[in-house]
Amino acid sequence: MDKKCIVIFMTDDAVATYNGKPLMLQEALFCPVLDWCMRAWTKKGIGRFFVVCDEEYHDEVTACFPEGAVAAVGTMDEYESEIDEFAHGCWIEEVHEAVLPVGSMMLSFHTVPELIRLQEAVREDIVAYHQRTGVAVMDPHTTYIDPRVTIGAGTMILPGTILRGYSVIGDDCLIGPNAMVVDCTVADGCEVNASQCYESSLGKKVHVGPYAHIRPHCRVGDGCKIGAFVEIKNAVFGPGTKLSHLTYVGDADVGSRVNFGCGTITSNYDGFRKHRTVIGDDVFVGCNTNLVPPVTVGSGSYIAAGTTVTRDVEPNALAIGRTRQENKPGWAQKRRALHKK
Repeated sequence: MDKKCIVIFMTDDAVATYNGKPLMLQEALFCPVLDWCMRAWTKKGIGRFFVVCDEEYHDEVTACFPEGAVAAVGTMDEYESEIDEFAHGCWIEEVHEAVLPVGSMMLSFHTVPELIRLQEAVREDIVAYHQRTGVAVMDPHTTYIDPRVTIGAGTMILPGTILRGYSVIGDDCLIGPNAMVVDCTVADGCEVNASQCYESSLGKKVHVGPYAHIRPHCRVGDGCKIGAFVEIKNAVFGPGTKLSHLTYVGDADVGSRVNFGCGTITSNYDGFRKHRTVIGDDVFVGCNTNLVPPVTVGSGSYIAAGTTVTRDVEPNALAIGRTRQENKPGWAQKRRALHKK
C-alpha cells in the first residue's frame, strides 16, 4: 500500500460550472470525475483520501469512496483540525485543481467544456479496453460506456448503445442498436435490441425488444422474451415466460412458461396504492386481458381474450369475463339511410 494520503480540495471551482457544482463532481461518461480519480489512485495502491468541500456535497463525495479505502470528507475547518491524525503518518499530497485520469496521467481541467474534450479521450480508452478483452464494439464513435461497466467476452455492442452505472453484461450477448442499459445485470447470451433497461436483472438468453422498456426492480428469468412495445416494472418472471408485444405488466409475480397475448395489462394502481398480481406456471393469457389486482391466477389456467379479471382464477380453469356477442341484422344499413349516406 502506497504510504500517501491524497487530499482533494473542491471549494473554489464551482464558478466554472453551469450548475454550481464543483468540477470534481461533474460527470464524465455518466460517472463523477471524483469517482474516476478515486479508482485510478486505488489502482496505484493509494488507499487513504480526504476530500475538502462544502457540507452540501458531502453525500455525493461519500458515494465516490472506493470500497475498503480509508476516506473522509469535511469542511476546511475540519481538514485543518483533523488531517494530521487522519493521515496517520502518511505523506500528504494536496490536489487543488480538478483532474481526470487519461491513460496513465492525471490531466487538469478548469471548465466544463475542457472536461467534455477530455471525456472524448477517455471514451476511446474505455472502448479500446473492452475490445482488448474480447468485446466487439462495432462503432466506437457512437458507443458510450461508463467506466464502471463490466462486459463479458464474445459480446457485441452495436451502434447507438449506452451502458451506464454498475451494469454487468455477460458473455456472448448482443446489445443494441440504440440500447440503454443502466445498473443492470445481463446474463450470458442475451439480446437487447433498441430498448431501455434500468436497475433490473436478466437471466440467460433473454430477448428484449425492439422498443421495450424494463423499468426498475424487475427480475427476468432464463429464456424469457420481452418483446416489441412491452413495458414491465417491479415484476418477477419465471423461466420461459413470453410477453411478445404491446403489453404492460407492473407489480407482478409471474411463473414459468406463461404466455401473454398482446394488449394485456395489469391495472396495478387504484389511484392511491399499488397492488400485485400473482400468476402461476403455464398460464395462457389471451389478448386484450385486463388483470385487476390484487388477484391470483392459478397454474395451468387459461384466460379468454378480452377478459377483465377481477377475481382469483383457480388452477387449470378457463376464465371468461366479457359480454356475449350480439349481431343485429341490417343495423348498419338503417344507420346509413338515416344519415342519407
